[in-house]
Parts: sequence; structure tokens; C-alpha cells
Amino acid sequence: MASKISKPDEDLLCCVCCEIFTDPVIMSCSHSVCRTCLQQFWRSKGSRECPVCRRRSSKENPPLNRALKNLCETFLEKESRQRSSAGSEGGVCSLHNEKLKLFCLDDQQPVCVICQTSKNHKNHIFCPIDEAVTDCKTKLQTALEPLQKNLKVLEEAKQDYDQTAAHIKTQTQHTERQIKQEFEKLHQFLRDEEAVRIAALKEEEEQKSQMMRRKIEEMNEEISSLSDTIRNIEKEMEAEDIQFLQFYIFRVQRSPKHPEKTSGALINVAKHLSNLKFRVWQKMQEIIQYTPVTLDPNTAPPHLHLSDDLTAVEKRHQISSVPDNPERFDEYACVLGSEGFNSGTHCWDVQFAERDYWELGLIPESVTRKGNSFWNSAWSLGYNKSDDKYWIRCPGQSVLSLTPKEKLQRVRVQLDWDRGKLTFTDLLTNTHLHTITHTFTERFLPLFYNKSVYPLRILPVKTSVTVEQDS
Repeated sequence: MASKISKPDEDLLCCVCCEIFTDPVIMSCSHSVCRTCLQQFWRSKGSRECPVCRRRSSKENPPLNRALKNLCETFLEKESRQRSSAGSEGGVCSLHNEKLKLFCLDDQQPVCVICQTSKNHKNHIFCPIDEAVTDCKTKLQTALEPLQKNLKVLEEAKQDYDQTAAHIKTQTQHTERQIKQEFEKLHQFLRDEEAVRIAALKEEEEQKSQMMRRKIEEMNEEISSLSDTIRNIEKEMEAEDIQFLQFYIFRVQRSPKHPEKTSGALINVAKHLSNLKFRVWQKMQEIIQYTPVTLDPNTAPPHLHLSDDLTAVEKRHQISSVPDNPERFDEYACVLGSEGFNSGTHCWDVQFAERDYWELGLIPESVTRKGNSFWNSAWSLGYNKSDDKYWIRCPGQSVLSLTPKEKLQRVRVQLDWDRGKLTFTDLLTNTHLHTITHTFTERFLPLFYNKSVYPLRILPVKTSVTVEQDS
């Protein structure tokens, strides 16, 4: 038999509510009452007096009886432990103090043999406790299995999130390095261009300064000569008449020189500053490449490697660690263009050597990339080295064999979305290969498939700067 729960000492009971003290306060007469009970008592009486001895209290807010409060909390905690201990020792009926041996199926609670015959459980169905425990454990185990499966799914999802979070950080660091490298190239170009232009300015300054130094030296010589002449004239004017006349006739025969103005002596500021930023930008075209289509690394499976400038893709035996996000292909060595098209005309050129297996074309943006079902929605030109065959793939149609005049090494893919045309052209021979016609109604993305360790590369286009004047 489990030990009985102890009853509280009368010293722990409030005289007003007859319950264990809650927030007890001590009055000037040394009696203690629950703070709430005291306030209610005072309101009903209309005067501040002790509920025990009726002595009038001088304090409107009596202080807390901390010692009594601690005793009450200790008792409640001890009582709670005893109840827990009683339950763990086999369970005792709180009404009849008998061991709980039966389980009422109607009320879903354990009962003793006396409860079984009471009116509260009249006509109820009972079973032994051990049978009820077995049945409940079976039901709980059945309910636990989907929870365990769900927990596993959540843990796997969290693992994916953790991997994605780590990959985001890696992507950011790698992209930041590439951005800094690209800007460093631009900065270096500008520094070099600045140095060249300042050197040209200094060279012009040196040339024109040298010319002016020569002019100044010549002018100094003329000034010195002319000064000597003036002094001589002034001296001769003091001579005798005959000597003066002889000197005068000689001086009149000499014609003085007049200095010439020097044209083009100043720095050609317009040459150095006129449209400076435009001319630097124009020259910058020599180091800048523009590729009409770039690759989206978030769509490439782990066994594909993309170049840093996102224009080339090749297969690698080493598998990288990337999240399995919905945009990414999982089985096939496919990667998509970073931008889709839903209007207009677009063109991109692709270069490759002889490869195992490649394919170029379009795929709807909405199509799932997992598995191989996406091929049913692809418009593409493909090649397989094992049987040396080219083909055209269109949704809902049989694969069409294609026989180009020469091995394809460069192919132009041209999309006219509005007219519903996708054209493939051999760039080396400028030969039309095939045109697919279809009424496009949604957004499409360029598709690239490369099953080779040799890179498949999207070629840059030539850029030029044109100036148009408003009429």
C-alpha cells in the first residue's frame, strides 16, 4: 500500500479561505492572512481589523510573511512529490485507498475493485490494467510510427536547409571574389589608361617647354644685343659732329628685328580632355566581352563544372557538394541559361569539339528538372558520338534524324518567339540545319546538355559603340 498524502498543519491554513496560504501577510497583531482574503474581509467589514482577533490594523498594506510563504511552498512541493511517488508505486485509488487493478473502457481511466461496483461505473466495461496497457501501447506505437516518419522527413529537410545555408555562404564568398577580380581588371585598365594619357600630356609639356626655352634664349640674346646697341648710340650722340654723322649713317643702314608670335605653343587641352570618359569607354570595348546567354549554376547537377564567367560547361568525375534545390537537374548533365524568353528575337552561338553526347535547345521554365520527363518538353538539336548521329527533338513527335554536310563544331541557335520559330545553323559553313515551328505560349529557357569532359562554350559577340545625334 502506498503511503498516504500528508494533511497540512493548521498553522499553514488561512483562517478566512481555510486553504494553504497564498501570498500571506503578517499583521501588527502577529496573525497571518492571505493578502487577497484580507482585502476582501476589509471591504466586507468596512474597517481594517484582524479577521482573527479583530484588532484594528494601523497599516493599509501589511508586509509579506516570507517565512510562512516559504513553509507553504515547501509543503506543496513535498505533497507533489508524494503524489508522484504514490502513482509510481502502482497507483492507489484516491477515493477508496485501494490499488488500481482495473481499467474502465467507458471512462478511459484506471479504477479499483470497489469503484467497479459503484454507481459511477454501473454497466461499464472493464479489463485488467496490464491488458489496457498493452492495448494502449499498441495504439500509441501505431500513432508513433507516422510521427517518427515525419520527424525523419523534418530532420532531412533541416539537413537540406543547413546545406543550403552553407552553400549560400560559399556562393557569396566565391561570387564576391570574382566580382573583386573583375573590378580589379577594370581598375587596372583605368590605371594603365590614366598613366598613358598623363604620360602623353607630360611629353607634350616637355616638347613645348623645350621650344619655349629655345625661344627665350634667343630672345635674351636679342635683348642683350639691342641693349648694347642702345648704349653705344647714346655714347656716340655725345661725340663730335663728324664722328656722330659717320655713326648715324651706319646705324640707319641696320634694320631692327621684330619678334614673331609662336603658333601652337600652348598645351592642346582639348586633345587630352575632349570626351575623355567616352574615349576611354570606347577603348574599353577591347577588353570587355558580351555573351548573349550565360549559364545558371543553380540548375547544374553536382557532376557538371561551369567556368567562372558562366559561359562554358564540362563534365567532371569529381562531384561537388550542392543543395538539391528544385531548379537543379539531378540525373542528366544539363544546365539552363540564366535568363528566359517570352517575346522577341534572340540568338546565341555555341562551340564544341567532337564530344560524347551534347544537345542544344529550349525547355519551358515551368517543367520539372528532376528525372528524365523534361526531355518530353524539349526543343533541341543533339549528337551522340557512339553512333555518330544527329537528331532534332520536338515535344509530341518522333525524334527526327539529321545529316549535316560536315561535323558540327559551331552552331547558332536563333529563337523568334513571336513567330514561333527555333532555327539551328552551322556557323562554319553558314548552312541552315533545321527550323522548328511552334506557337510558344510561355517562358522558355536555353538548354545545354554536355556529357563530355571537353567544354561546351557559348561564344561572345562583337560589340561596338555608335553615336547618334538627335535631329
